[in-house]
Amino acid sequence: MIKIGMPTLIETNSLEKCADLCRSLGLSFIELNMNLPQYQLAEIDVPHFKKVAGKYDIFYTIHLDENLNISDFNPYISEGYRRTVAETVAIAKKLEIPILNMHLSHGVYFTLPYKKVYLFSKYRDHYLKSIIDFRTMCESAVGNSGIKICIENCDGFHDFQKEALDVLLKSPAFGLTFDIGHNHGYGGLDEPYILENKSHLRHIHMHDAIGKKNHLALGAGELDIGKYLNLANKHDCRVVLETKTIKGLAQSVNWIKQKGWIK
Repeated sequence: MIKIGMPTLIETNSLEKCADLCRSLGLSFIELNMNLPQYQLAEIDVPHFKKVAGKYDIFYTIHLDENLNISDFNPYISEGYRRTVAETVAIAKKLEIPILNMHLSHGVYFTLPYKKVYLFSKYRDHYLKSIIDFRTMCESAVGNSGIKICIENCDGFHDFQKEALDVLLKSPAFGLTFDIGHNHGYGGLDEPYILENKSHLRHIHMHDAIGKKNHLALGAGELDIGKYLNLANKHDCRVVLETKTIKGLAQSVNWIKQKGWIK
């Protein structure tokens, strides 16, 4: 049976409240969101987080800062983000966290009269070298821990991002996260790439959607949720029910229980 968890919610502003909600809903894990101040590296007290996980019989995954840009042309900025990833991996080892989820930045673009020019595409060699260097750093940080750094689709992978993903997925330190709502909102642009590389799929962000409106409770939109649950089950993925409210999360849990995916 697949492991199903919850995201960090604004309404639960402490780890203990998150954990209590997680366990009361019969879920297995919390995805700690490092965009929030209470989940910055300096705020993660490893003994306390271990104690809470043990008390509620849960585990954690981590959602890295969405601003993460490990390929920024400014070396001070890119180095800061790379250091953040390396230090997060070190904490993940201590907390036995299996998955770090991250977005792959598309960087800055110039708007010309007839098109957008993404600088990572224009300076492709520079960009891909940064990706190779990041892969090497992560392989060293992860070692033999089994941690996977999973890249999440957001608004349609650009060709240069697919090239970067091809580089990263050559390493056992990396995998894929499939956000099915984001994919739907952008006309299914990412699904072909994800399915072509489904052997690397380790994590799914699951929420319903209607058109571009997503993060809806399961059953409240137009997605074929069962298809994606079967995909998750086939590839032994962890699933985050990525709604943004307690009410939406509870509705999603009830829906998924009715379908027999959790008891």
